[in-house]
This record gives sequence, structure tokens and C-alpha cells, in this order.
Amino acid sequence: MTVAVPAWDVLTLHPEMVRACLLTSVLGRAVERGTIHIGVHDIRDHTTDRHRTADDAPYGGGAGMVMKVDVVARALDAVRREDSRVLLTSPAGQTLTQAVASAGATWSHTVIVCGHYEGIDARIETLVDGLISLGDVVLTGGEIAAAAYVDACARLVPGVLGNDASAVEESFADDLLEHPHYTRPAAWAGIEVPDILRSGDHGRIAAWRLAQARHRTQRLRPDLWSDHAARHGLDPSAPALDGFDPAPGWTGPEDPERGSG
Repeated sequence: MTVAVPAWDVLTLHPEMVRACLLTSVLGRAVERGTIHIGVHDIRDHTTDRHRTADDAPYGGGAGMVMKVDVVARALDAVRREDSRVLLTSPAGQTLTQAVASAGATWSHTVIVCGHYEGIDARIETLVDGLISLGDVVLTGGEIAAAAYVDACARLVPGVLGNDASAVEESFADDLLEHPHYTRPAAWAGIEVPDILRSGDHGRIAAWRLAQARHRTQRLRPDLWSDHAARHGLDPSAPALDGFDPAPGWTGPEDPERGSG
């Protein structure tokens, strides 16, 4: 019996952009192992004229071209399943966050439709389950947003990362940014790796990492820090380092714990 794996299918006018992001490195190896499925489909394959026309001038006039709803709908019909959830990339969409990615990682099949040019004929929105966005920024197309969404979701599927604990310890888990990481050489440009990371004392290392994550979040993302502090009964205005020295790295300008950025 074939076991279904989490699957994402991306519909785009520029499949090479998406494949370059999603079918290499960690996700590419997961696809090869059969841990996940990622399909990338050229919307132009569903045109009906010899010029493979997928866009046209907008009704009412205006700059740019609009992707044709009939062509996109045929592309969607070719991959949609009964269990599919269909998302359209759009500046009007829900902003991609770790919570959104965590939810998306549990869906059995997701189709992401990428807009381009001036977007897709708005009638396509009658065929989708939601809109997704990278935030308040306009891109030349939805391919980057689609790739970011699939990457954020797929890496949370068990077995995709080399160490599943990596996904638990990363930024935004428990409303914290991740602690800083270091590797050899131990000294570089006069900056040394903190001694505690070379001590072998795993309890102290864990405490140091938590303190650094809290300090970094307090300095760089006070919105996240207030939520984390409230959840754990911490004074949000108190220093978060818990007696440790600040780690080498960026924690914003004029860090009172560091003296300067």
C-alpha cells in the first residue's frame, strides 16, 4: 500500500524560479527520499493557442497585463484533489508566520497559485481557499512568496530535516528568536566563541542559550518578547540575560547590556 506524504504543488508562469528554490538542498533531498512531494507546474501548459498566451490587457484600461482566469483554472483543475487546499499569493493575503507554516505543515495537499504581472483575473479567487502574503511589500510575482511558504511548511514535516529537534529550537518557537550559533575557528578577528559553549556543561549551555534567545528577542522583537514574558510570568522590562554576558552578534543599536550595537 502506498503511503501518502504531505504534498505541495505550485502553479506558476516561471517554474524554473520555484524549482531552483524548492528542489535543491534539504527539501530536494526530502523529495528524493519520498518524505514529501513538491510539484512545480507551468501554467502555460494549459493555454490553447500556439503562442501559449496566459495574459491579456485589463478591462477598464491601465498599465500591465492580467493573467487569464480560464488558463489558470485549467491548470488548477489538473492538480486539485478532494483533499486539496488552494492558496493564492497576494499582497492582500494572510501574512506568512511560523504559526501559519505550522498549520500548513499538517495539510495533506496544498496548491499554491502564483500571480504575476498585474496579478490574476480576480475571478480566480472564487476557486481558492485562502490568500497568502510575505507582508506589506510588492514583488514582481508570487513565486518567491510561494517558495517561502512551501519551504517554511515542508521543513516542519518529520524526517525532512536531518535533526527534527532543529525545527523545535528555531526562531519563533515559544515567541523567541533563536540563540546565536558558532563554529570553528574558536577565535576570529579578535572575537572568541563564548567559553561556556566549549565547556561541555550541557545544563549551563542550555541555560545560556535560553538567556541569549530571550535577550535577543527583547532587543530585536519586543512584540514577541511581551508575549513570551507574559506566558512565563517574566517582567518584560527586566534584563533577560539572567547573569550571562551578551553573546557576540547583533542585538540592535545602543544595547545597554553591550554598550553599543
